[in-house]
Amino acid sequence: MASLKDLRNRIASVRSTQKITKAMQMVAAAKLRRAQEAAEAARPYAQKMAAVMANLSASMAGSPGAPRLLIGTGKDETRLIVVLTADRGLCGGFNTNIARKARERIAALKGQGKTVKILCVGKKGGDALKRVYARDIIGVVEIASAESNAALAAQTGERLRAMFAEGEFDACELISSEFVSVISQKPRAQTLVPAAEAIDEGAAKPDLKGAVYEYEPDEEEILRVLLPRYIDTVILAALLENAAGEMGAKMAAMDNATRNAGDLIGKLNLVYNRTRQAKITTELTEIISGAEAL
Repeated sequence: MASLKDLRNRIASVRSTQKITKAMQMVAAAKLRRAQEAAEAARPYAQKMAAVMANLSASMAGSPGAPRLLIGTGKDETRLIVVLTADRGLCGGFNTNIARKARERIAALKGQGKTVKILCVGKKGGDALKRVYARDIIGVVEIASAESNAALAAQTGERLRAMFAEGEFDACELISSEFVSVISQKPRAQTLVPAAEAIDEGAAKPDLKGAVYEYEPDEEEILRVLLPRYIDTVILAALLENAAGEMGAKMAAMDNATRNAGDLIGKLNLVYNRTRQAKITTELTEIISGAEAL
């Protein structure tokens, strides 16, 4: 049985942990509000961008001058998987769920005989995947080192386009988390390249009601400008959704940890009081026995 001093030390230690988890919960709650507002504000822009791209993509269907970013290389042998996670833990199953989704997708692609390359944006993604797919990871980008999500999205998009231009992959997928609510984040996979496939997956094509649009300059020139921006926009939206999901998961995890610490303190106090009472009873018994012996 633990001594009273050991129990007091353990109670003090759990109380210190409880203070830390409570503080982390409050910090996550404050950051969550800003992150959620940013994610929700980015959604209309991303949806309108996708709708414009869907319209342009439909008009360029079958055109020999369509950009390669739009239609792809014509092959599907090498896939690049971009995995967006957080740099830090203590956010429940947030990173684990994204990593599990990535492992399932990678295993499915390898089962089809495809070559898979992995780019991890966020340290936790690299830590989770390197145990099984260390040879397939071509890079790990730390989110904390970026000045902003917009800068990180632009840098990542530029890197993907450079790799695609060099023929390092035929298609690219983005695996991240969709922010549903404070207590719910859903892992998802999105196609980035070819963009036409991504647009077909996620964009609601506008009903033109028989109208015919003429573009100045032509569709090909507009797509050459908009396609890089579209890819950056998809990555930025995913980063913002991830940030909101991470803070929501962290707030929920720290709230559970604070509650569990409180429950543990209550149990330890009960053990401490019982042990203390037993010790007092033993001392009284010894004193009475000694008095009777005299």
